[in-house]
Amino acid sequence: MEKIKVAVNGAYGRMGREVCQAILDDGDLELTGVFDLLGRGEDIGEVLGRQKLGLLIQNLGVDTLAGRQARVLVDFTTPMAVMENIRTSLQAGVRPVVGTTGITQVDLELINEWVEKAGIGAVVAPNFALGAVLMMKFSQVAARYLNQAEIIELHHDQKIDAPSGTSIKTAEMIEAGRRQKPGRREELLKLAGARGAVTGDVHIHSVRLEGLIAHQEVIFGGLGQTLSIRHDSYDRKSFMPGVIMAVKNVTNLRKMVYGLENLLDL
Repeated sequence: MEKIKVAVNGAYGRMGREVCQAILDDGDLELTGVFDLLGRGEDIGEVLGRQKLGLLIQNLGVDTLAGRQARVLVDFTTPMAVMENIRTSLQAGVRPVVGTTGITQVDLELINEWVEKAGIGAVVAPNFALGAVLMMKFSQVAARYLNQAEIIELHHDQKIDAPSGTSIKTAEMIEAGRRQKPGRREELLKLAGARGAVTGDVHIHSVRLEGLIAHQEVIFGGLGQTLSIRHDSYDRKSFMPGVIMAVKNVTNLRKMVYGLENLLDL
């Protein structure tokens, strides 16, 4: 069977390097292009501590991407650049698999329009860790029975956006799973923001600290009880099985899929 040719955008970054390693280690995939604003001209093999691969880091563009003959582009870059990267990928006829966070609902609607116009698939996922996807799904189920919920998400201090895409997606799934909305009560906030951000009647609290990777706890409250559902990523390798799954599935899609749970048998 012919290998799936994959390019990586953000290849010089920490997540990008892990993605490149995972692709190189998978017998069904072939790394054919690497892109980043940093490390341009460096051989990705040497960047990864391997022997030279003859793949030099380039700037992403329609022509440079098309020239690598990739079928899939994995993007782990920044919220400021991700929309332009997705558009570039689709214009080059390459299917984007996007793990970059900071994508809004308005952005998703625009991506869906681009995907329909291009006639190829795309996967956008707030989190590629399979355990995190299960945490979100379990939270949706729990919301049917315990409608009060708050989210605490904790990430490394270099993460730009807050709240995380995972926490926002979780709040959306909790809202969808509820049979009734929680009752509102008057609050006296002594400091602005003390109760965190709110979406869908779910409070989200963001923590940014050195030493963390990616963590989230969802706390449900009920009569005389609480339920906590928590996921922790201690290594960026935890995201790689989900990334590889998305890469292998996106070639069979003709639409945008938002959330890795839609590729799982749940």
